[in-house]
Amino acid sequence: MDESTTTAERLDLPKADLTQRSVNVLRRRDNGFIEFEFSVGWPELVVELMMTRPDFEQFCNRQQIPVPQGA
Repeated sequence: MDESTTTAERLDLPKADLTQRSVNVLRRRDNGFIEFEFSVGWPELVVELMMTRPDFEQFCNRQQIPVPQGA
């Protein structure tokens, strides 16, 4: 096996575009928290997170993602 081959290539995984990032708001709680999904590279692979609105807005800005309407 060639040492320059990456793990993704050895496993025949699709290439991930790490500049492709997205958030999907799941729920806005009465206590000010926002539940959302975040993905990088593969849109079908997500993590669920929960943050206050100010933290969520800062998170989106740092990830260079527009804050979703109504969030």
